[in-house]
Amino acid sequence: MSEIEKLSAEISRCRRCERLVEWRERVAVEKRAAYRDSEYWGRPVPGFGDPQARLLIVGLAPAAHGANRTGRMFTGDRSGDWLFAALHRAGFASQPESIARGDGLVLADAFVTAIGRCAPPANKPTGEELALCRPWLEAEIDLLDRVRVVVPLGGLAFTQLLRVYSDRGVPVPKPRPRFGHGAEVDLGPGGPVILASYHPSQQNTFTGRLTEQMLDDVFARASGLFPV
Repeated sequence: MSEIEKLSAEISRCRRCERLVEWRERVAVEKRAAYRDSEYWGRPVPGFGDPQARLLIVGLAPAAHGANRTGRMFTGDRSGDWLFAALHRAGFASQPESIARGDGLVLADAFVTAIGRCAPPANKPTGEELALCRPWLEAEIDLLDRVRVVVPLGGLAFTQLLRVYSDRGVPVPKPRPRFGHGAEVDLGPGGPVILASYHPSQQNTFTGRLTEQMLDDVFARASGLFPV
């Protein structure tokens, strides 16, 4: 078993946040009518992808009936439909859909994770919960030592990543950079380039705040930032 596989197994056993444990397990029992015959994962969701990735994509947290059901980040929900279609177009994913674990999806040069590992009520983890979850993200970052570009999906992921690298002694520009789609923060020799994107949530995609072209532009830019 590889180090990333060992870490994933540890993450999936985490019970640090009582509120989130209760919620994720209740959702897994009650289920959504459309998935009543499905066996829900109902545990923390580890990241997945290429251990040699140069691109790291960081979301907020699993969706109650998406990754909390399937056990794989951004898998089985509309946000994932958008994300993996874009990754496929950019050459990072072997197929444009992420339906379930074991569906054949393979990521090349990319790894997908999140700042929170359990589905939170109303899709809103608390600051304390994210702080308790942060060591899992840092452990993944430590193992993914070839990462050169990090794409946070949404403002919370952007802020958390800057905090993580700042606390590690990596110089972060002052004043602290502000989140915006396409915002780019080069952390220099000690860190990656942070390249922000709006989250591919239905709230953003249905309203046109995030378009396919906007997401494609982010991943094209990410590829262009890799060392030759």
